[in-house]
Amino acid sequence: MLKVLIVDDEPWVLEGLRTMIEWEKYGFEVCAEAHNGSEALRLIQEYKPELVLTDINMPVINGLELIAKLNEVMTKPPKFVVLTGYDDFKYARTALQQRVNDYLLKPIDDEEIESLLSRITPMIQNEIASNEELDKKQFFVVNNIVNRLIQGEYNENLELLTQSTLKLQANAELMCILIEPATSLNPFLPRTVDYFPQESTHFFQDRSGRTGIILESAYIGNESLDAIVNQIRSDFAEQSHEPVLLAISTRGVGVCSIREIYMQALDVWKRKTHQQKKGVFYYCELRALKKNEHHEDHFKLLLDKVLANDIEQIQPCVKETFAFFVENLLTIEIVQAQVAHLELTICTLIAQMNGTPDTMMIKIQQEYGNLGGLNDYFALSRYVQSLSMLATVYLSELEQQNEQNTIYKVIQYVNREFRNKLKLQDLARQFHINSTYLGQLFRKQTGQGFSEYLNAKRIEEAKSLLKRTQLKISDIAVQVGFSNTDYFIDKFKLIVGVVPSVYKNENKNQ
Repeated sequence: MLKVLIVDDEPWVLEGLRTMIEWEKYGFEVCAEAHNGSEALRLIQEYKPELVLTDINMPVINGLELIAKLNEVMTKPPKFVVLTGYDDFKYARTALQQRVNDYLLKPIDDEEIESLLSRITPMIQNEIASNEELDKKQFFVVNNIVNRLIQGEYNENLELLTQSTLKLQANAELMCILIEPATSLNPFLPRTVDYFPQESTHFFQDRSGRTGIILESAYIGNESLDAIVNQIRSDFAEQSHEPVLLAISTRGVGVCSIREIYMQALDVWKRKTHQQKKGVFYYCELRALKKNEHHEDHFKLLLDKVLANDIEQIQPCVKETFAFFVENLLTIEIVQAQVAHLELTICTLIAQMNGTPDTMMIKIQQEYGNLGGLNDYFALSRYVQSLSMLATVYLSELEQQNEQNTIYKVIQYVNREFRNKLKLQDLARQFHINSTYLGQLFRKQTGQGFSEYLNAKRIEEAKSLLKRTQLKISDIAVQVGFSNTDYFIDKFKLIVGVVPSVYKNENKNQ
């Protein structure tokens, strides 16, 4: 429903305009009424109506001054229709030169205003649709640029492109805000323009679907920022009917700081998500907390045991680690954060090995509950021990499966591509595996070394060509993958027992 705001210093005119017109019929609702220009100036910026009907002749700020001020302060001012008596008709003509869309003469005729609404409603709807399409295209452009930056891409051309697209000064002060849930924002119709100026707010969605804002922050102080983001949290929570998390970076300078401030906000988001906390959280507070922590990863040794499949050492290692926590009086919140980091590391490793970490985590949480609800050392130690035991078994299974899958794919590849130039080192890089280890897997699976298997495959194809074709021996050597004919003849004799020419003649006679 479109919004219309009516401005007139005569109450009976306001009453008449509100009641005599079937606003709903034309897709409008009256959002507010103002008795003078000053009041209208405030209400229009608050309600942001699509249409304003305003009298010209008013005290303090007249209708034309009101329109001029709104065109100056609003990025997207509404459509204006001026109401005027016959004596002020010359002002209406002037108004048509000041981005006023139409005028109505008093006393207002209901048929005349309905005719005007029939003309102006589709005009507003088409303009809204056009702006939405433009916003959508702009979002995709900005989103692509920001994602390139936060993924670590950076060069002078990209910096210049970012500055021109986002309309940033070289030394612009920037902040990053990540918001969860992402559904609380429509990136094409962002409600945060109600809180921040639209031109200073640049929306994006990262590769994991998190909704973010790159905010030009030089104009806003810390107290004002805190008030705004808390209001956003409150309003979005009411809108989405679920708690909202806002993770906020420190202030950076220039395009080159975008990745850093994003990583700061992401650091906050990850920690608070693992702690199952909602609200407004700042990286500067997290950084202060980190200063009080012991920076070394206390679970590094435990993780080494998990990766080494040393299941017998897991329980003693967990016991020793938690004894250290107790001795050094680490808070439960700090320990939870370290456990969350261990959990995230293990889940990442499982995912990288083509496993499904969710299956394991569901099993643990069914037994112990969510990590955020474990509020004592004993419960956390049992959680870590179970996590480590399950992860050790699962990672070992995945390693065996991946070995079989990898060598199977390599052998299939060699069987297809043996005619081309193949090297073990190149295959190792292609299949992301150590070349020495790949050679061992190859021999274990086929009973032959890589070169031995490859030559045997090529000689089998050469035998077929010698039987079926009249090609020269040198041409056959090239076709099956040997660049040197003498080397081909030596390998053929070694494997078959005779040289290619003899083999060809024997099969010809047969």
